[in-house]
Amino acid sequence: MNFLKYELNLGAQDAVKVVLNGQANVRLMDYSNFQAYRNGRQHRYFGGLATVSPYVVRPPHGGQWYLAIDMGGYGGSVNASVSVI
Repeated sequence: MNFLKYELNLGAQDAVKVVLNGQANVRLMDYSNFQAYRNGRQHRYFGGLATVSPYVVRPPHGGQWYLAIDMGGYGGSVNASVSVI
């Protein structure tokens, strides 16, 4: 599985702004869910299919988070810029 990965240390009031050059899946996960995602297992995440850019996703609480951006199994590629706001 091909995906872009970002490790983020987020505060309780932070949000993540993702600027994409096309639509893609944006998934914000904790460590255990990220490991399940990487291994193709069922996982829980915040976010979803981003059809507009920029796309903003907020964590439910502060801590260490993992952001994965993928094409959902479809061909092609995506470029992304990620910032904490």
